[in-house]
Amino acid sequence: MSPNTPIKLQPGTPAPEFTLPDAAGQKVSLADYRGKNVIVYFYPQAATPGCTTEACDFRDSLASLQGSGYEVLGISPDAPEALAEFTGDFALTFPLLADEDHAVALAYGAWGEKLVNGEVTEGIVRSTVVVDPEGSVRLTQYQVKAQGHVAALKDALGV
Repeated sequence: MSPNTPIKLQPGTPAPEFTLPDAAGQKVSLADYRGKNVIVYFYPQAATPGCTTEACDFRDSLASLQGSGYEVLGISPDAPEALAEFTGDFALTFPLLADEDHAVALAYGAWGEKLVNGEVTEGIVRSTVVVDPEGSVRLTQYQVKAQGHVAALKDALGV
């Protein structure tokens, strides 16, 4: 396995702990959500077309997800200032977290080589990890497409 091949998380294993700043610079930890199901999704860049589609789908599905016991956290390598602008521009109603050194994305298997416009580059691989109330990985979905992802995720979760 090359050093650029991320290790994918497996259901039943402990989710890596993290503490990251949100759009307002406040620290948010996975541990803050202990006792709840958490959907942690990784996206490449705020305010790009695919990431906007995905974020708005999560926003529009948030009430049904929360009603079924799920919280949502979005993580990207963007700075908090970019996240604040993205949140404001699209009225996003769940926390977006800044993983500027992509350490959390790497720990979650959401960082690696990908094909962008015909070129191999390194960055966020659009991924979603569902963490159960005890802090274990319940479900992983790697290399997802932005369009239709939230609907497919809701189906997988029975929401």
